[in-house]
Amino acid sequence: MNRTYTDNPDHDYGPTRTQQRKDALAVLALANQLMELPPSKLAKLELPEDVQREIANTRRITSHGARKRQMAFLAKVMRRHENSVFDGIRAALGENRDLQRQETAAMHRLEATRDRLLADPDNAMSDVIAQFPNVDRQHLRSLVRQAKIEKDGNKPPRAYREIYQLLKELAKGSTTDDVEIDEGDVESSEASED
Repeated sequence: MNRTYTDNPDHDYGPTRTQQRKDALAVLALANQLMELPPSKLAKLELPEDVQREIANTRRITSHGARKRQMAFLAKVMRRHENSVFDGIRAALGENRDLQRQETAAMHRLEATRDRLLADPDNAMSDVIAQFPNVDRQHLRSLVRQAKIEKDGNKPPRAYREIYQLLKELAKGSTTDDVEIDEGDVESSEASED
């Protein structure tokens, strides 16, 4: 007679094979994430010694098939440990991804601002000045002019890169420090209005 899960509802049969497979694939995905990390970041994580040893062994393997088998073995070693051992690691990897997404989005915003400066300098310049009041306007305008000349002359984009670096420094400065207007700038602007 075949027994099913419904024969004895009080008996704990444990996780189903489907759930076991999902759990195993989740551990394999975590193993892949750990393999992609640079050694410096991997050293900061609190991994069991046997897992660290297997990660080192897997990194030495270059053959695709052998590496795939070694990854499966690494996941098997990781499954021997409780899930709670890897909870902190999963959290750290998730935070890393969020931070990387934020940095990438910020980089794309700066690149878009740089492209707007070259396409429509007057409007984009006023936006940049509004966003970063402490920007050296004359230097930024000269970089924009130089970048246009370089682009038209098919020259290396030195000024184009400098604009990005300038915007990056301004963005970094505005997030770490409160923007302060120099009193000399205020006095000189009031004198020019008279």
